Amino acid sequence: MTCAACAARIEKSLNKLDGVEAAVNLALDRASVSYDPARTDWPQIEQRIVQLGYGTIKESADFFITGMTCAACAARIEKGLAKLPGVSGVNVNLALETAHVEFAGGLVTPEQLADKVNKLGYGARLKQDSGADAETARRKAEIEWQRFSFMISALLTLPLLWAMTGHFAFTSGIWTPGFLTDPVFQMILATPVQFLVGGRFYTAAFKALRNGSANMDVLVALGTSAAYGYSVAQVVISGGIGQHGPALYFETSAVLITLIALGKWLEALAKGRTTNAIKKLMNLQAKSAIVVRDGKESVIPAEEVVPGDILIVKPGSTVPVDGIVVRGFSSVDEAMLTGESMPVEKSKGDAVTGATLNKNGVLTIRAIKVGRETRLAQIIRVVEEAQGSKAPIQRVADRISGVFVPAVIAAAAGAFAIWYWWAAPGNFPGALEKLIAVLVIACPCSLGLATPTSIMAGSGRAAELGVLFKGGEQLEAAHKVDVVLLDKTGTVTEGKPALTDVVAVMQDEVRFLRLVGAAEQGSEHPLAEAIVAGIAERGIAIPEAVSFEAIPGCGVRAVVEGQTVLVGTSRLMDMHGIAVRHVGARISELEESGRTVVLAAVNGRFAGLVAVADTIKRSSRQAVARLRKLGLRVILLTGDNRRTAQTIARQTGIGEVVADALPEGKAQIVRMLQSKGHKVAMVGDGINDAPALATADIGMALGTGTDVAISAADITIMRGDLNGIADAIEMSRLTMGNIRQNLFWALAYNSLGIPIAAAGLLAPWIAGAAMALSSISVVLNALRLQRANPAPLRK
Repeated sequence: MTCAACAARIEKSLNKLDGVEAAVNLALDRASVSYDPARTDWPQIEQRIVQLGYGTIKESADFFITGMTCAACAARIEKGLAKLPGVSGVNVNLALETAHVEFAGGLVTPEQLADKVNKLGYGARLKQDSGADAETARRKAEIEWQRFSFMISALLTLPLLWAMTGHFAFTSGIWTPGFLTDPVFQMILATPVQFLVGGRFYTAAFKALRNGSANMDVLVALGTSAAYGYSVAQVVISGGIGQHGPALYFETSAVLITLIALGKWLEALAKGRTTNAIKKLMNLQAKSAIVVRDGKESVIPAEEVVPGDILIVKPGSTVPVDGIVVRGFSSVDEAMLTGESMPVEKSKGDAVTGATLNKNGVLTIRAIKVGRETRLAQIIRVVEEAQGSKAPIQRVADRISGVFVPAVIAAAAGAFAIWYWWAAPGNFPGALEKLIAVLVIACPCSLGLATPTSIMAGSGRAAELGVLFKGGEQLEAAHKVDVVLLDKTGTVTEGKPALTDVVAVMQDEVRFLRLVGAAEQGSEHPLAEAIVAGIAERGIAIPEAVSFEAIPGCGVRAVVEGQTVLVGTSRLMDMHGIAVRHVGARISELEESGRTVVLAAVNGRFAGLVAVADTIKRSSRQAVARLRKLGLRVILLTGDNRRTAQTIARQTGIGEVVADALPEGKAQIVRMLQSKGHKVAMVGDGINDAPALATADIGMALGTGTDVAISAADITIMRGDLNGIADAIEMSRLTMGNIRQNLFWALAYNSLGIPIAAAGLLAPWIAGAAMALSSISVVLNALRLQRANPAPLRK
């Protein structure tokens, strides 16, 4: 593909197939195709692309095969794999016990290929996941080819440019060797440029015209062929005798092709930078792993780890896969996942994530998720899908590009006719110059690149900030949000209770907490667990209780160090005749601030109280301030009671509260706001938030939440940090602003450039340079998003 017209033609043709929905991305050179296998199969889709004059790039995978005994085994595996959708080539080598498979990556995965071999009764182990490497190699090869084409073209064109200096008064004093102005010599130099370097334009133009459409290549081929063909005709007519005159345009066609080749090279370099986010994520992956098999340690490639493997992760090493710690203690840097700079302590039973960094201890882990199932791989997949998707605003450019090229050809023909028959009657060379300039300057490349490059750069930068958009549609929709609904528990707050207040009456605080902790240690109640954890965090040793009794709905009774300890509600105190009225004011004060109060008595006398609360996240107040500064209406939506909800709202700066809301009630609130014309974003992390997340215009799930919430959301905030909400909305606004800039300048460039060229105010070679620069400028403008910093209030 070379321009927006190519992408539009492929998309339009594929969508005509029965049961097919396709979106083509020019910047990524990729098509996303959904189809019904009962109505259309993959070979038909691929065949249609080939018939249009384009091709598809295959992914490949190599496997080690075990269990083969003869040629029939190899043939059986080849036949079995060939039946899978998307597989286009299979080669099984019996002697080497390997298999090489070529396939369409969107239809089948290497894991599915290996699974098929296993089902056939053999073993298959992936040698390497070459998809990403193949894409990188393809990009690199394209850049090298574009560079080589430009270098050859420039080398042959420079003498023609030298000869052209004699045409201008301000350069007429420059010495020019006589042979450079010889018509035959100029034709010898221009011909390789026209047909070797420029041959791709003829090939692509022929394929486009054969299929009843036109694209950039048609414009370039027509413009340069007109200049080159006319010049050849003049050489033949004159017999190649005489010096270069104004009627020859070899340098025009050669310079045009050279400038376009330069533009394509620079464009390829710039487009390669738009995938930097994916490359950075991939570079986080561990390359190798230390596995323990049959009691022996060995180093293997990370992609060869299988679920259930026992792995050793040494200090300073990257965790290779997602797993569970079975032995050891260490601190793990999870900044790439959570954005938190402080390492997290890991011990037996804790989960670890692939691509995080083990800091100081040796960990033994059991592999749970490997390959494409790891959390990092899922993040990469989401970013790739978002970058490859099409935003609704792209449809504007698609509709324009569909009729643009035929209109340009008509405009060029009209300019030629006006100049030849009216403005300068009989001046064929002059009219030809105007035709060439119009054809060349009107190339729709910049129009086709305007949206996808911004989507790629914007979604990539968002991923670096820990914000994952599901696609271009969600990236575009987020900037329209004017109301943000925040769930409370686990979203605004930490989602787990913590010990916040201690009031000791009978004895010192340490002694009091020792007794309370010992009594609560035997309880499984969440509040009891929070109290015990809070006491332990204070460095207080908790003794063992001699006896323990749980009193349902009231609390616990235990004997600790010879003393009877009661810990629980005021009802438990009343049951044992223990007066607590004298601390009633303190209890009311704590409860009004959203805390849960737990009372304690020792040997029948009131000893003090502790308070537990679901603490507010450190980032919540700052994030709410950022959202309000963005002009958004922020509402706290929770199933908790109103008093607690209002306390949390007051502490975080949220002005509106909707409390006591059931899951279906949250969705009704969303619909009510939408009915009033608002664009609503719902932010949550739990199963109870899923209906509202699915109903909202934009659903945002915290990556620390449940899988149900994440799957229902349009945007995933990988960190628990609410600043990610503001990041998402700001990146959407920045990206949409960037897209509008690109579309405006692309359309303005063509709208202004065509009449200027038709008026004879642009030489063809200047038009070619301007055309090349327009595409490069669009890509470079999009790349500014990779340096965007949407968090000015962060420290």
